[in-house]
Amino acid sequence: MRRVFITGVSGVGKSTVIGALAALGYAAIDTDFGGYCSPAPDVEPPKPTAEPGWVWNEARLRRLLDAGGDPLFVSGCVPNQGLFYADFDRIVLLSAATEVVRRRLLGRSGNDYGKAPGQLEQALRDQAEVEPLLRAGATLEIDTDAPLETVTARLLEHALERGRQGRSPLD
Repeated sequence: MRRVFITGVSGVGKSTVIGALAALGYAAIDTDFGGYCSPAPDVEPPKPTAEPGWVWNEARLRRLLDAGGDPLFVSGCVPNQGLFYADFDRIVLLSAATEVVRRRLLGRSGNDYGKAPGQLEQALRDQAEVEPLLRAGATLEIDTDAPLETVTARLLEHALERGRQGRSPLD
């Protein structure tokens, strides 16, 4: 089974890309929704939508990976994601310039993260501090300032080719 993890900080387009993949008929899961995240890895999610700082519920993510489609695309950015890097054939980092992230967070609808006091600043700190760690474990980085069709095509080309597995920067 081909498994692809799509990661990146808030505002780079993970939800948009995973939605585009789902629209194309692929098994595509945004782990910010559906009860995949919780306050601790072994705590049942108290609600279906993730909160900042939450982690993957490890049992639920394991069930998803064991039962997912072929190929399976999973998106998210959580502190414990590195524990699952070996379970993915590809790890794709989505990135964008700081000003693009700022504009997207302030203008997006359907997700209010980035609009409350301090959240935009935290998201930009995450971009500076967390993104380099994500880059170290990625098998491909895609700048999402390109058109969605271009981003999706590049991701699919990389995801469906044969080759090396992604590894956590902590390995």
